[in-house]
Amino acid sequence: MEFFDEMLAGDQPRESYQSYHDWFSSQDTKLLKRKMIEAEAVFRRTGITFNVYGKKDADERLIPFDIIPRIIAAREWQHLTRGIEQRVRAINAFLHDIYHGQEILKAGIIPSALIENNDAYLPQMIGVTPPGKVYTHIVGVDLVRTGADDFFVLEDNARTPSGVSYMLENRETMLQIFPELFSKNKVQRVNNYPQMLRQSLEACAPPKCDGKPVIAVLTPGIHNSAYFEHAFLADQMGAELVESHDLRVRKGKVCMRTTQGYTPIDVIYRRVDDDYLDPLNFKPESMLGIAGVMDIYRAGGITIANAPGAGIADDKAIYSYMPDIVRFYTGEKALLRNIETWRCSDADSLKYVLEHLPELVVKEVHGSGGYGMLVGPASTKAEIERFRKKLINDPDNYIAQPTLALSTTPILEKGGLSPRHVDLRPFVLVGPNEIMTTPGGLTRVAMKKGSLVVNSSQGGGTKDTWVLED
Repeated sequence: MEFFDEMLAGDQPRESYQSYHDWFSSQDTKLLKRKMIEAEAVFRRTGITFNVYGKKDADERLIPFDIIPRIIAAREWQHLTRGIEQRVRAINAFLHDIYHGQEILKAGIIPSALIENNDAYLPQMIGVTPPGKVYTHIVGVDLVRTGADDFFVLEDNARTPSGVSYMLENRETMLQIFPELFSKNKVQRVNNYPQMLRQSLEACAPPKCDGKPVIAVLTPGIHNSAYFEHAFLADQMGAELVESHDLRVRKGKVCMRTTQGYTPIDVIYRRVDDDYLDPLNFKPESMLGIAGVMDIYRAGGITIANAPGAGIADDKAIYSYMPDIVRFYTGEKALLRNIETWRCSDADSLKYVLEHLPELVVKEVHGSGGYGMLVGPASTKAEIERFRKKLINDPDNYIAQPTLALSTTPILEKGGLSPRHVDLRPFVLVGPNEIMTTPGGLTRVAMKKGSLVVNSSQGGGTKDTWVLED
């Protein structure tokens, strides 16, 4: 299988990489390796770590960082931005529709059972319109590339997309270590993301907000895999970092504990899953949420970002209908393509998937982080057979996709540059009147040679992503 190399066409650099390639070619390899060690030290000092779940040696780990940037031309980025924003508009319209008129179900575009029997669908949200009619305030759209102009959406992250802190720290580290590169290359900035996030959340303040909105980041606590990011974003936004024990409902408002008593808050940027958000409305045993917050939310007293119930747009079976969803709500053809997807709940699709398991990638419909999936070409016969039993026992829980020839960008190794597969997660901020896509986003890279799995939980690393100015 041939792979599109984003830096080189044969032995010549592509136009977007020309300036960087000229600089790299003049550098001492030993110096660059020292810079790699320096970058790792920066990450250690900053505390940029993540937790890996489900392993005996699970603990905090340093996310691997590679100093060779991934570079995207302005023309390519303009095309991607149009497609991303079209998709995000459609997702918001879809969420409003399924919790109100359900016109897309009445039109027969999506089977009703796919919504009604979906664990991510919240009956508590029926008839509820979030402030500003925004359901997905922060969206991560995962993209992969297979050719010069061939971009595909791998999945949509509409619940609590993570990774933006890595994007920001990757850029800050590169600025510290290679300041000269940013004078030679006109790279669009990303460090204003926290200010843009705050402005976007403020614009979605609830009707009962009085004065400047008070924003809080709700975290499950220090043991969560993304706790570094929660604390980082709260600090960078100038918002409060809170846990459930800091909050309570008082006089129709959600209030946080301060040294002066309890103070009302207007916007909760929650990093807690729906099931744990409110023990009075969801899991009664939850210690991570706020008792009664959903009642305040439905009454217009608080904004929750992202909205409860938005996770149904993450569902990988729903993903397979996204081209139809885009056309239904925008009247336009989807600018970004989906990957061909087989829904294993369909008997014919399941038969095909079972016959072609060694060739396919199989994912749980609610899965994330690279867990619970099968990469057929990289799996042993025993692993494939174990997964075959899972599919037969619970076909509704899985979708399958072809194994794509993901593009590569180089990483710096002992022997020099070596190609590795990458994906890209741009971060999109949605307000009542505008959609803003951060130029670049998070490039995740498979550090293992030949691997197609880029998730940090599965050994992947990250790169700084440069979007060039015109």
